[in-house]
Order: sequence, then C-alpha cells, then structure tokens
Amino acid sequence: MAQPDSKKIFFENLSGAGKAIAVLTSGGDAQGMNAAVRAVVRMGLYVGAKVYFIHEGGTVIGSARCKEFRTHEGRLKAAHNLVQRGITNLCVIGGDGSLTGANLFREEWSELLGELVKKDLIASDAVQKYSALHIVGMVGSIDNDFCGTDMTIGTDSALHRIIEVVDAIMTTAQSHQRTFVLEVMGRHCGYLALVSALACGADWVLIPEMPPEDGWEDKMCQKLSATRSRGTRLNIIIVAEGALDRHGKPITSSYVKDLVVKCLGFDTRVTILGHVQRGGTPSAFDRILASRMGVEAVLALLETTANTPACVVSLYGNQSVRLPLMECVQMTQEVQKAMDEKRFEEAVKLRGRSFENNLKTYKLLAHRKPESELPSSNFNVAVLNVGAPAAGMNAAVRSAVRVGISEGHKMFAVSDGFEGFYKGQIKEIKWADVGGWTGQGGSLLGTKRTLPAKHLEKIAEQMRKHNINALLVIGGFELYEARGTYEELCIPMCMLPATISNNVPGTDLSIGADTALNAIVETCDRIKQSASGTKRRVFIIETMGGYCGYLASVGGLAAGADAVYIYEEPFDIKDLQANVEHLTEKMKTTIQRGLVLRNENSNDNYTTDFIYQLYSEEGRGVFDCRKNVLGHMQQGGAPSPFDRNFGTKISAKAMQWISKKLVETFRNGRVFANTEDSCCLLGMRRRALVFQPVVQLKDETDFVHRIPKEQWWLKLRPLMKILAKYKTSYDVSDSGQLEHVVRLRPTELEASVAM
Repeated sequence: MAQPDSKKIFFENLSGAGKAIAVLTSGGDAQGMNAAVRAVVRMGLYVGAKVYFIHEGGTVIGSARCKEFRTHEGRLKAAHNLVQRGITNLCVIGGDGSLTGANLFREEWSELLGELVKKDLIASDAVQKYSALHIVGMVGSIDNDFCGTDMTIGTDSALHRIIEVVDAIMTTAQSHQRTFVLEVMGRHCGYLALVSALACGADWVLIPEMPPEDGWEDKMCQKLSATRSRGTRLNIIIVAEGALDRHGKPITSSYVKDLVVKCLGFDTRVTILGHVQRGGTPSAFDRILASRMGVEAVLALLETTANTPACVVSLYGNQSVRLPLMECVQMTQEVQKAMDEKRFEEAVKLRGRSFENNLKTYKLLAHRKPESELPSSNFNVAVLNVGAPAAGMNAAVRSAVRVGISEGHKMFAVSDGFEGFYKGQIKEIKWADVGGWTGQGGSLLGTKRTLPAKHLEKIAEQMRKHNINALLVIGGFELYEARGTYEELCIPMCMLPATISNNVPGTDLSIGADTALNAIVETCDRIKQSASGTKRRVFIIETMGGYCGYLASVGGLAAGADAVYIYEEPFDIKDLQANVEHLTEKMKTTIQRGLVLRNENSNDNYTTDFIYQLYSEEGRGVFDCRKNVLGHMQQGGAPSPFDRNFGTKISAKAMQWISKKLVETFRNGRVFANTEDSCCLLGMRRRALVFQPVVQLKDETDFVHRIPKEQWWLKLRPLMKILAKYKTSYDVSDSGQLEHVVRLRPTELEASVAM
C-alpha cells in the first residue's frame, strides 16, 4: 500500500481516549441520517472514545420531536442522563429547531448541573468534572432550508424521489396530452420545488421565497398555451406546499389545476407527493455527504475547548467547513423574517448563492423572451459531445442552446462528436428542439471517441463553411492542440467535463459521475440483499473507470465496502491476504455479508477472477464468494438530479463566458482568439467553479493512464477503511476550520456545485 506522507498531520495526534460521545437524530427524519450515525460511531470508536446512542431522539436509532425537551424540567432530566454516563460531547443531527434547542441546552449546562447538585442527584465534584458540554451539529433536512451549507443531509435523496415521480408522470402525460400539477414539500423553503423544476424542465414553478407578480395566472396560462402550440404534448407545473402570492394568500395545487382547466380547458391532474419524499434508500450523494460530515463532526468535538462555540458541520462546494451554529440559525431565521415582511429579493439572496443561481438559471431556461427582445449578436456557436456518453450531457446541451439563444447567438449542434464535425453533420438548433432533453440519458446529439487530430483540416473547413465563432465541447478537451495550425480554430472554446470515470484534470467532479455512482450503489444494495437470510457471503464487484479509481472508491464508501482495489493505490499479495483475514474475522463475529470492489484496471495480474478465487479459497469454511462485473449499466439510465442540475448550471455559466469572450475578441469584423485564456475548461475546484486554460492542465495530467496526477478523492480512502474497521492513518490537514457565515462566500465565482 502507498505509505503516508510524514509531512501531513495525521489523526494519531488527537485522541478520544477517556471521552464519551453521544449521537442523536432529532426532528423530522431524512435519508442519509443512518450513514451519519454510522460514521460518528465508527470514527468515535476509532479514536478511542466511548460512543452512545440517544434513542428516539426513519433512523436506526429513532427520530422524534420531543416536546418535553422544550421545557426546563425536560432539559434538567437530559443533563442528569448525560452526567450519569459521563457524556460531555453531543453530536446532534437535525434541523434548525433541533440545533437551536441543543445550543440552548449547552448554554444552560452549568445552571442545570448546579440544580442537579442542589437536588442531590449528582455529586458536587461532577460540576467541575463535567463543566462544559460540547455540541457539534449536522443538518438533516430534506428541505435544504438551513443557511450556511450548500446541501443538507437528505435533500438529494428527496430530489431523487421527486424526479422518479416526474419522469414516470411525463410518459403518461405525453400519452394523453395532459397537464400535471405536482405538489412537493417545502412549507417555508422552495428549494425542492425549484431544483426539481430545473431538473425536469418544468413549465412553471411556484415557491414561497419569490411569489409571482400579480397577474401571474394569465402569464402562466399564456406560457402553457404557447408551449402546446409548438407541438409539446404535456405541461408540468411544480408547486411548493408553502407557495404564496404577493398578498400572502396560499397558492394550492388544486387552485392551479382549476385555473388551467378554466382558462385553457386542458386535461389536468394533481399529484401530491407527500411523505414519499422522506422515504426510500439514501442516494449515493447523501451517503457520502453524511459519512464525510459524521467524521468531521467527531474531529470537531475532539478539537473543542470550553470557549469554542457550538458549531455545525457544513458543505461548501466540495469542501467541509465548520460554522458557528447560532450564526447559521440566525441567518435562517432572517430568511423567514424577510419573507414575512415581503422583502422577497432579499429572502432569495439570504438563502445563498446556490438558491439564487438556481432561480436565475430556471428563469433563463424556462421562459423564452420574444424575438423582438433578444439581443442580436450575429455570432454562431457550435456545441458537441465527445468521448463516451455520460448522463447529464443532454441537460448541458439544452442549457447551452437556450442560454445561447437568449444571448442572441445562432446555435449549431454537431452530431457524433468530432467524427460528425469533419463529416459536416452540423445543423442549426432552436429553442424548442431541446425541449424534454433534461431527463434523457446518453447523448441525443450522438458522441464518439474519435479524436480530432487526423481530421483537423476537414474540421477547420466545416467551421469556415458554417462560420462558427465559438465552440462548446462537452466531454473532453483535446481540440486546443490544433489552434496554432488552423486559423479557423482560433476562436473562444470552452470544455465541460463529462465522463462517468471522473478522470478529467482541472475539476473535482464531472457530469455523469453521480449517476454512475448511484447505479453502482443501487446494484451493490441489491446484490447484498440477495444474500439476506443465507449463509455468510462475500461479493467481488468490478466497476468501470479505466485507470481512475473514483467510481470504485467513492462507490465503495457509499455502499459500505470492506475493501476497494484501485490503480492509484498499488497493492500486492500481502495486502490481499490481510484483507481476506480482516474480512474473515468480521464474518466470524458480526457481519453476514461482505463487499469488495475492484476498479477494472487496478492491476494487470490481480484480476477480478484472481481476487474472487483467492477470497473463495482463503475464506473456505467461513464464507463463500460471488463475483459481478457491472459493465455498461453504469453508463446508462436517466441522469440523477445532481447531474441534471450540474450539467445545466455549468453549461449556462460556460455560455455566458463564451458570450463575453466573443465580444472581447471581435475585431475588424471577425473573431480571433489565440490566447491561453480563450480556451478553458470549466471545472469545480474545492469551493469554486473555475475557468482554467486547457494548456495549463497538461502539467497536471498523466496522459498514459488518462488521469489527473492529483486526485482529491484519494483522501476519502482512509475514511472508507476506518468505517470498514481497519486500523489506518487519517489525514486531518484538510479538515474544516471554524469560519463565520459572513466570510463564507468567495468573491470570484459562484461556488455552489451541489445543485
């Protein structure tokens, strides 16, 4: 195995020995809470702490809204229960109400201990021994209504439930030419409604943060009618349960249905999703988020002092941060206050840049301006997909086409990647042509792995023929090498990473990777369940990814794998033997099913068959083995909500960048761009979406194995091993530091990739 870097700070420097940590889930349940509880427990045990469950506090330990805890007497009982067990570290998973209550409990702690001493319920020396109560929160809420984090645990899973229903409804709506009004949860926050509308391309959305202007009824009906007149056979309207008009009057789904029937005579149905949004298995995103947050919560508890304020562990971009709990709660309350006082623009801004950007993007893509209001740029922009298909590509193309048209450009679609480009498979694409593309898997434009190098002359000829002034490439970034040779290629170019392998340099995340992860996790869940009630069994599963171990490693973390073999972390027969022995011991004592993942190119000699035979032989008498090669099912299927929105948002940002570059490089009646910063890849780097000159990415790339030289997710591998009960080193040099909400947002670029 790769040896740890001695310069890094490892967790052996922090010890939980002698400490007691209690974990509870409070308020409404949210998918992913169980993964957070698991991470807290196993990380706590790893550092030597004693870990307690607080029951009833669907999670495995129960979740409840406790009225008694709201009283002083109830909190006194709670303090007594904790002191009796020596617990002074509390990890609370819940919403703003639960976290506010926990903070009040912390503030009253000294007073409560004093009362317990007076009542002779605890010894007087206990006041000094247990003088401080440390609290770290994780936000579990499907509504994503907590300020200070891009995503709360459970939100992505709730979006999965909504989109599954919308996709199913769309087929029947199209058959019968119906309009469907869907009501989703969100009494005070419209995040679920807004993002699901963005993910499915809904015709209209109603949310509490931004009530529609007076007269919205006529505008909505005009929009629906115009959509039908262009040949669309269905309409989707999404209503948050807390939607209001400008005068505070509720807008219900039944009211919207009656309005459509009365004004347009359309066959209209209402579907209220209700608690189905809270149920089901958590998505891959929520499992990974909860696992990362759970470990970060334990780190935060071990680093607290008597003067450290209660904090909440948050996600910002692709990085975990710690924020003062009450700063986040106060900002969350300010949102509601702004809504109550009808300061709606301010309410949207207070929700954060992610929410604000989602709303702007939805308006840009859903509402087409009249031709007379569109700017006239006289620029032609082409969009194409290259490489292997990845779910979310179609959402990116739709976004590019509609934003480009809104910017006044003429948009061209190139079929079948670079092969179609040199063959002249190029045609103009209109606004309505991309209707319904958001939820489609694969690549509707067509994509091939053909590289441009052998066909540059013909590609340049086609660009000259169609007067292409800018290019958006979704999938790869090979074309930049030709710019010096052909003047036609000296135009603004933007590359968007789209690959299930997530192996593109310059970005932490790629379009399509989340969908593939969900396919892997869902399949692993089913495979493990197939052994339920049988004898002990270990499954050896091969994933795709080329030489990149992202899918195997992150999929293994989400699915609860016992071992994961990848190319980036070399392994030998001794490592394999140690893994078998570790799994054998676990099988003898606790678990009944084991899971081992192997990246397809992890090792030329230690193949999936070899590992299967090794585990079968060495585990004889303790467990038996089965093997599965997942294959191309990882590449298919409808895109996940994350990939739909990620593709939509970065494509919109890319087109706005292209528009800016076209203006900057237009001189003497033509576009000419040959500087490094006019050919960029738009990628997610930790906290920000960043445009990076493609030529500068060469030094970061291992071209032989088609992977970046540095990969952020490798830091998650020790976490996976800890959760699988291995003794290993954990690098804490990148762990979150306590920040303040007001200083959280960077000025450079919109950072919230997490939808």
